[in-house]
Amino acid sequence: FSFRKLWAFTGPGFLMSIAYLDPGNIESDLQSGAVAGFKLLWVLLLATVIGLLLQRLAARLGVVTGLHLAEVCNRQYHKFPRIILWLMVELAIIGSDMQEVIGSAIAINLLSVGKIPLWGGVLITIADTFVFLFLDKYGLRKLEAFFGFLITIMALTFGYEYITVKPNQENVLQGLFIPYCKDCGTPQLEQAVGIVGAVIMPHNMYLHSALVKSRQVDRSNKRQVREANKYFFIESCIALFVSFIINIFVVTVFAEAFFHKTNADVNEVCANSSSPHTSLFPNNNETLEVDIYKGGVVLGCYFGPAALYIWAIGILAAGQSSTMTGTYSGQFVMEGFLNLRWSRFARVLLTRSIAITPTLFVAIFQDVEHLTGMNDFLNVLMSLQLPFALIPVLTFTSLPSVMHDFANGL
Repeated sequence: FSFRKLWAFTGPGFLMSIAYLDPGNIESDLQSGAVAGFKLLWVLLLATVIGLLLQRLAARLGVVTGLHLAEVCNRQYHKFPRIILWLMVELAIIGSDMQEVIGSAIAINLLSVGKIPLWGGVLITIADTFVFLFLDKYGLRKLEAFFGFLITIMALTFGYEYITVKPNQENVLQGLFIPYCKDCGTPQLEQAVGIVGAVIMPHNMYLHSALVKSRQVDRSNKRQVREANKYFFIESCIALFVSFIINIFVVTVFAEAFFHKTNADVNEVCANSSSPHTSLFPNNNETLEVDIYKGGVVLGCYFGPAALYIWAIGILAAGQSSTMTGTYSGQFVMEGFLNLRWSRFARVLLTRSIAITPTLFVAIFQDVEHLTGMNDFLNVLMSLQLPFALIPVLTFTSLPSVMHDFANGL
């Protein structure tokens, strides 16, 4: 084992792990904490482990064949299933991009103390994508370093919230390692499905199988291929462990502070702290429902304005970082399935326009409630898209004709 070699292979796994930290994920984390307390942490753990398994298979496919998942689909499937698969993956990418737009717009609104309206935030997210394209010119290594920086910001901001709220460690460990959900009903089950959809992203497998091709590996040399597989797997483990810890921070903060709280409780605290957002919470005894926007507001009411702004910075970092992964996977998918070579500029323009149009309409004509409600719907949509990445990955990595000596065992 050599750390120098690990460093040379480090990058694709962290770029892939960004999808485990997008605003849709943060939303499902805080809701599962507020709705079910610590009881669904084991679902998050299992979903991350299964995610790691699938990412490992996707990376192996890329390393062994020298082709990414979309290219292998193009070679192995007939025209009709190819087109169906391509449309489903595009749908997943657009859904994911909508979540990034929603998250960034809400973060900008919170950071500007409501001065920049939601639709203004949505429009700003058009500009930020092109900033990433500009960064892209400086090479993949620089871009990987920048994403590493954004992940660090998320770890620090959500870690700050964790230290401020001080969740009960015993409850955290129990929730993680005891797969049981006492007194759980439909809302908790919905959250559990949402966690799986938010964590395991279908287009991420296409992305990871393509990113590993950025490292030179002599495919005729089995030892080199085996070595590349090993280091990519170690790197994926580290990257997903970091993203898992950040997700734990969010779930446990909301489980500790806001599980079983009513609107009236929060209304009172917000009124006492003279928060401008008190009207968000009607003075009734219904259970508190939180989303990315309300989550920040509630943290601000309970733990001071610093908690609100630090939360918003974390959400902004989450939204920005996942923007580029969607663009990359969209480009690889299009090239692989359709043999269409578009410039990244044209590709970004297409995905972002499709994602922004419905989001902009909701932001202009509805309130923040409807905007974050879209996030929940998109998480469930992701769960439904999973088979369209899962079945090809499992099929191709098990075929000796594709993987030769590296095909899956039983």
